[in-house]
Amino acid sequence: MLVLLSDDVPPLAPDGDQARRWAQEELAQPVYAAAKPTLADRIAQAVSDFFAHLFTSAPTGAWAWWVGVVAAIVVVLVVVAAFFIWGRPRAALRTRRAAGELFGDAEGRTAAQLRRAADAAAARGAWDEAVILRFRALARGLDERDIVSTGPGATAHSFARAAGRRIPSAAAALESAAGAFDDVRYLRRPGSSALYDRVLDAETATTAPAVAGATA
Repeated sequence: MLVLLSDDVPPLAPDGDQARRWAQEELAQPVYAAAKPTLADRIAQAVSDFFAHLFTSAPTGAWAWWVGVVAAIVVVLVVVAAFFIWGRPRAALRTRRAAGELFGDAEGRTAAQLRRAADAAAARGAWDEAVILRFRALARGLDERDIVSTGPGATAHSFARAAGRRIPSAAAALESAAGAFDDVRYLRRPGSSALYDRVLDAETATTAPAVAGATA
């Protein structure tokens, strides 16, 4: 039986040029590009191969000492490179915290900056501002010391209760300071030097030597 092949049907036995063109078209597909190792993969493989060769060649005598020194230097260089690429985890975490929310408002200042702003407000008699800023400084300070996290959604009293569990000796002062903050911030009651002192007392209670172990 005679079978006629149309012009658009590829030959069953392609010649060399046709086969090479098919291979190039196949390898140009995205699936093959995605399977190629990345630069990071190649670097990691090179480091792995280096250590594998280093410890399987089993040098002896004076060479063994030099191999150990080289291995130690390589490890140190890798650690230093990782430090500069990714940075200190805790420092990065604190940077993210400082740029976040604090009791419903965006607040990017550190505890030290908030304290200075609160002291300046108190010095000019702006007690509403001073009370609010000082309580924020108290909360941000405990967050920076990894005692209590003040993430999104935290309220003054939920923060005070959490901090009081970590520092029982300061629990009452923290609740009193949270009340002062809520009175001024949400109930619109006028601030005063007495309310400001309540927040200062709470801050002092959380930084006393007796609670130093809570900062670990």
